[in-house]
Amino acid sequence: MAQPPVARTCDSFIEHHGQRVADPYAWLRAENWQEVMAEPDKLDPEIRAYLEAENAHTDAAMADTEALQETLFAEMKGRLKEDDASVPMPDGAWAYFSRFQPGAQHPQFCRSPVDDPEQVDVMLDGDAEAEGKPYFRIAAMQHTDDHRLLAWAADTSGSEQYTIRIRDLSSGEELADELNEATPSMTWDSDGQHLFYTKRDANWRPYSVWRHELGTDQAADICVFEEKDPGYFVGVGRTASRAFIAITTHDHQTSEWYVIPSDDPTAAPRVIAPREQDVEYDLDHDGERFIIRTNAGGAEDYKLVTAPEDSVSRENWQDLVPHQSGHLLLGFQLTHKHLIRLERINGLPRMTVRESDTGEEHDIAFDEEAYSLGLGGSLEFETTNLRFVYSSMTTPQETYDYDLTTRERTLRKRQEVPSGHDPADYVTRRLLAKTADGEEVPITLVHRADVTLPAPTLLYGYGSYGISLPASFGVVRLSLVDRGFVWAQAHVRGGMDKGYRWYKEGKLEKKENTFSDFICVRDHLVAEGIAKPDAVAAEGGSAGGMLMGVVANWAPQKFAAIIANVPFVDVLNTICDPTLPLTPAEWPEWGDPITDPIAFERMKGYSPYDNVTAQTYPPILAIGGLSDPRVTYWEPAKWVAKLRATKTDTNMLLLKTEMTAGHGGASGRFDSLKENAFEYAFVLKALT
Repeated sequence: MAQPPVARTCDSFIEHHGQRVADPYAWLRAENWQEVMAEPDKLDPEIRAYLEAENAHTDAAMADTEALQETLFAEMKGRLKEDDASVPMPDGAWAYFSRFQPGAQHPQFCRSPVDDPEQVDVMLDGDAEAEGKPYFRIAAMQHTDDHRLLAWAADTSGSEQYTIRIRDLSSGEELADELNEATPSMTWDSDGQHLFYTKRDANWRPYSVWRHELGTDQAADICVFEEKDPGYFVGVGRTASRAFIAITTHDHQTSEWYVIPSDDPTAAPRVIAPREQDVEYDLDHDGERFIIRTNAGGAEDYKLVTAPEDSVSRENWQDLVPHQSGHLLLGFQLTHKHLIRLERINGLPRMTVRESDTGEEHDIAFDEEAYSLGLGGSLEFETTNLRFVYSSMTTPQETYDYDLTTRERTLRKRQEVPSGHDPADYVTRRLLAKTADGEEVPITLVHRADVTLPAPTLLYGYGSYGISLPASFGVVRLSLVDRGFVWAQAHVRGGMDKGYRWYKEGKLEKKENTFSDFICVRDHLVAEGIAKPDAVAAEGGSAGGMLMGVVANWAPQKFAAIIANVPFVDVLNTICDPTLPLTPAEWPEWGDPITDPIAFERMKGYSPYDNVTAQTYPPILAIGGLSDPRVTYWEPAKWVAKLRATKTDTNMLLLKTEMTAGHGGASGRFDSLKENAFEYAFVLKALT
């Protein structure tokens, strides 16, 4: 078996507020990270050799699971319909959809005439475009109103640096227009002569909106909006009515919007409401007025207001759907005659339809104890059709069309599981775990109906940025569930699973609630006789990977294995470095340790890398991506190096760095399943 590499140390420190915090593995950080993101071959050879040696050690340690990995991969692949397709979405004379060909890693993006659905026009073939590229992902596409042109954005490194190209849909040929250093955020004007798009700065931050005139060089593009605050990220889109180009700039708790008439693309952007600290709002346009979702005026769980087109300032906002505490307003969708809002009440989503003329409302009801619900979007404004997507942990995803006038619900697609799936074979439950400070943390879980409890358990968690975990169906987890596992997720504070207050109770000075909640959920599952006390594995990614790092330090004896996917574990060093892509935008979430000594001490107290101690740790698998601009590859690498030098046990400690991928892992759908199979093989090896 390959031996783990020995990481050299260096004399490196963070110096803040009169303190020197050691950073002995700082040499693993690429000082030329901007170049490495765009061109991974520019990584320092010594660092590359170290990461490749760690990968070799991981492969050797997992060599005895190769047959198991192949079995798991075959199971997961067998649950995917290889020739799957989305439900076509109409837009005038055409309906747009994506589909997979058997054996394809990437989708084809297609359209058909509404009156001749058998005729298929393949606009983009993902596999053909990806040929010869180790990483490839099409992230967005926008067609012109006349269906003549298609703008599409692709990433070829995993670094989330996109190139936008424009295709003539009648000939299939690419135009000469090519827009670099872009994000996938883009939209056309009314006549399809100008494309608005967002660019990244040298530190990978989306900071500006540009107007590109068809047929001109990118150097001639006009910057229509530039954000000066590095903590704010910029995006661009178009309202449902198609009347306005909408520009947004925001951090995690403050936002500001501008609009430009779609039929007057050279007009200057007009601000809706100047930014006000801690006031968030987003907007759409119903053809006559702006509809705005906001927390202004103390509306913690948000409300809907209206604003006239010609008098959009805050003093003219009128309540349309007043704030109701405990009814978290997640979002809304507009048609020419209806407003549909999606809320979360008592941890579960609810959809309400409102007639714009009369104000009459009705709910769309669902029966299961726990489920996931989402608006499916629309390309048409003048429609009476609503598309939504429903699933639960036992029910595969279902796509419905709902007639907003007749209230008739039509199933358009049910997710097929080719290898077979009977929801009756499984049980999903919703539990509440009581914390030491009196809160109740929701738990959603699934297991086979015939399983003997207590059983081995995989517990998943996240708990940051207000992101909630949906109680949705997943084919991958069935490979554990069918082997007698309970698969559970902890809806800890830091998400918005129980409203905005739940989010506030898990950020800044209350961040440690996220970690203690997760441990509380684990203990509750054991106490209820659901989880075997010596067979609970934990998993989390990104900020959820930070959660994994903290619980590994705080309660290593309570977990039999930990998977930390692209883990944000070098918290103090990262949040003290304002040159990194996300750092300034993160300060409202975690605090600013550069200017605030209290925030510095707080982060120093829980940052996983800084709190590794000489103790027994459970088996740990850490996964990073070389091109990841969100959680840089050196965070898991440094964490593992410090763990290896400090911990007192001989349990598995594995680092796997994806050398041709970023934050989301492999781009191909089958390559992604191979990563899932590797992770589950690690869990099974550690627990059995």
